Amino acid sequence: MVISTSFCHAQNIDIQKGLELISNEKYLEAAINLKNIDTSGHSTYDKALWSFYLGYSYNFIDEQDKAYLTMIHSKTLFNKINKIDDVKDCNLQLLKIVRHQNNLKIDTAPIIKELEDYIKYKNDPDPDILFTIYLDIGSTLLKTGFPIEARKTFEKSYQLSKSIKDSLQMAFDNMNLGSVYKDLGKYETSLNYTKAGLPYLLKIKDTTNIAYNYNNQAEAYKYLKNYDLSKLYFQKAHAMNIKSNKTKSKIIFYENMADLYAKENEFKLAYQYQNKYKALSDSINDKEQDLKIQDYKTKYQTAEKEKEILRLSNENLEIEAKRSESEAKRKENQNLAIGLGGSLALGSIIAFLIFKNTKRKQKLAEQEKILESQKLATVLKEQELKAIDAMIEGQEKERQRIANDLHDDLGGLMATVKLHFNALKDKDSPELYEKTNNLIEEAYQKVRSVAHAKNSGVIAKQGLLKAVRHMAEKISASNEIQIDVLDHGLDNRLENSLELTSFRIIQELITNVIKHAEASEATIHLTNHEDSINIMVEDNGKGFNPSQVTKTKKGMGISSIDKRVEHLDGKLTIESEKNKGTTVIIDIPL
Repeated sequence: MVISTSFCHAQNIDIQKGLELISNEKYLEAAINLKNIDTSGHSTYDKALWSFYLGYSYNFIDEQDKAYLTMIHSKTLFNKINKIDDVKDCNLQLLKIVRHQNNLKIDTAPIIKELEDYIKYKNDPDPDILFTIYLDIGSTLLKTGFPIEARKTFEKSYQLSKSIKDSLQMAFDNMNLGSVYKDLGKYETSLNYTKAGLPYLLKIKDTTNIAYNYNNQAEAYKYLKNYDLSKLYFQKAHAMNIKSNKTKSKIIFYENMADLYAKENEFKLAYQYQNKYKALSDSINDKEQDLKIQDYKTKYQTAEKEKEILRLSNENLEIEAKRSESEAKRKENQNLAIGLGGSLALGSIIAFLIFKNTKRKQKLAEQEKILESQKLATVLKEQELKAIDAMIEGQEKERQRIANDLHDDLGGLMATVKLHFNALKDKDSPELYEKTNNLIEEAYQKVRSVAHAKNSGVIAKQGLLKAVRHMAEKISASNEIQIDVLDHGLDNRLENSLELTSFRIIQELITNVIKHAEASEATIHLTNHEDSINIMVEDNGKGFNPSQVTKTKKGMGISSIDKRVEHLDGKLTIESEKNKGTTVIIDIPL
């Protein structure tokens, strides 16, 4: 199974395709597939199982309101047929859904109590189940303002993972304890725990949790007032390939970056990241999702209370049937009064909902005005980018013209000179002839190689990713250095001039590694974040002091790279320490 549950496949509903899509992390396709399945006429268990997986998929595509509704429905059905293990899994998912909402205020204590009762009921649960329960209870306690209780829960998990030597779980436990100590204001301790969780994640290349780890390190450095390292780790987090809840994760990164720049008194950048945070948050209707989840929870609690009232009423009716007619009449009048009171309460609720709806419409109108101004700014920016693209395209055409001239004119000339020198063969100096011929041949081959290198058509024909992979394979074939390429989101081609410039930048960076780093390994990360492309090049070489790289004295090809990045309105960051390698991060907006 793709998630830690005790579920079996439904007997009658065909959800196999949906499960395959979930296992391949294609959550949007899974949600669409499952939503289109007709569940009418099937058993309660099958309907509950279908609803669970649909809610699970919604949560991963950041539609938490739909996820909450379908998960509550699944839990209700499993409760109805007394499937305790399955109710537990629904509760775990409900806690995950609630935690993804940054500003949602909701009482999760009943769900936590149900999970704690489940542990007692099972007496000695499977460790994997315990880990999942500890994680969700601890994370929820931390999110809702109970860090001491969260720490106790995560410490239980750590003792268990340590006792059975579960390296991956120990990494998660360390990260979670790091988050707790951050909330407790113990930032050095937080940083130590967070760093302890990173090596195993790097080993298994868990890019999503590596991103979260970098974010948590950045937060610790921020509160320790080491703003340079904080910025670096935020950028490293943003550059990683996050496979689930991508939008909500970027919202957290942007909010943290805005806070960092505000602390550093860089208010212009703080404002930019605050705008990014707000735009992304508005794009998924985060606040509207909060309202819907609150509404669904209220309705669920009301439905449960109504069931209990109905049960008690039925019992009372049996008793009342045995009493006198006068007592029955009194009871009837009392029920009528309760009904009227309920009607008044319902009228109040409807009036309140109408008021909330009106306020929401007013807010949407204000947001539309803001979007109009943002559209105007976007149009102006697009005009500026078109001018830059035209300039870059002109540069590439000029390079191509020079390459053609080298090959056609100078290359042809050298071939002619070679023919003329063949006449030397008839002279009395064969040794001179041989030397001259060799020199001319060498010059001719150099001209051809320069023309070929300058006018390589790999980018135009195959695209950025294939060109970078081809370059990495050729360099790695020398056995002097191993270069790996990790990519995400580059299934489609980018705009041609952007691909060309990005390839030149990566070429220059790898050239620097080969010339100066004395490295045995290097990794090129390419990530398309839809609104930006991130290039990150890491090596395990000798490193250097980045403070020596200034605007006026960059050296090692950095100046050329910086100019290209600046042309694209991008940002360049360098992290390096002596004998600890170098990381270069470039963020280019699309």
